[in-house]
Amino acid sequence: MMRTGKIVCLWLIVFWAADTHAQDLHFSQYFHTPLLINPANAGFNPDYDFRLGANYRDQWANVGNPYKTMSIWGDTKLFTDRFENGWVGVGGSLLKDVAGSGSLSSTSGYATVAYHQMIGYNSLLSGGFGLGFVSKRIDITKLTFDNQWNGKFFDITLPTNEPFAYSQSTYLDLQMGLNYAYFASENAYFNAGVSIMHINTPRESFFDPSVSDNRVSRRYTAFVNGSFKVQDIWIVNPNIYVSKMGNAWETVAGLNANRDLSGDGTSQFILGLYYRSNDALIPMVGYQVNDTKFTINYDATISGLSTLNGTRGAYEISIVKSGVFPSSSSRAVRCPTVRF
Repeated sequence: MMRTGKIVCLWLIVFWAADTHAQDLHFSQYFHTPLLINPANAGFNPDYDFRLGANYRDQWANVGNPYKTMSIWGDTKLFTDRFENGWVGVGGSLLKDVAGSGSLSSTSGYATVAYHQMIGYNSLLSGGFGLGFVSKRIDITKLTFDNQWNGKFFDITLPTNEPFAYSQSTYLDLQMGLNYAYFASENAYFNAGVSIMHINTPRESFFDPSVSDNRVSRRYTAFVNGSFKVQDIWIVNPNIYVSKMGNAWETVAGLNANRDLSGDGTSQFILGLYYRSNDALIPMVGYQVNDTKFTINYDATISGLSTLNGTRGAYEISIVKSGVFPSSSSRAVRCPTVRF
């Protein structure tokens, strides 16, 4: 009976993704996936010239087969010496998601460009645009459907009677965003941004258009964060993220804090706690050495799904490396971000 329940659950999830308002890939550590949240984040790293990042998420391991989400990304600054108190940021990201038994997979790549302009001595305004290519695949032979239930078990030799026309769906995806940062002092910093994803509402369906012309809903995202140095040994980073796609809302709020272990910021301990509304409590821990940051979090489910997964939701790992090019040590544009 448990096996039957899992098969039905898998079928429902795949059908929902194939012919309803599909939801985007997401990470609990959204602040470590800047290009996924807002294209205006490309090159938005005031004290550095470049960033490289990798993320991995394993979700619902004890409810059927786990959902695995992976990404690699990077961005850099350009033309820091050609604009008065401004620069161009470019970035790219690759994302891969495998859902339940490997039957549904998503692969996407995005190229992003942004422009950042200082306003006075303490403010920075940024605007960005992104273009992506998305490919989703489904292996129909691995699925079972209600028409194959013979009263005792699912008989895969029976016809599915489902109107699948394709095993792959591909489309171009457009996105844009704005960011504003205020550098109050060397001990306080604020940042807020808004973005719109899937501006072109691309078609995404494994069915013929005459059966389904499902469109990916626009996703609207807003975030606010800050950094505050406390007693020269802590940097506290409160933040909140809100996203709406179709009828689905996601809100994640909390904070993380860096503790200076070395006296000069080269070694830092990271501790954080977040809450995803009506879904999960998310503790986080990490370590930063020089300009490389390692963090891991665990999503403890507190929603109704906790009765199925025993509150075991997901774990997630992020690695972010920031750096400065040797030739840019004398560049004019440098913002007073909060650092040890």
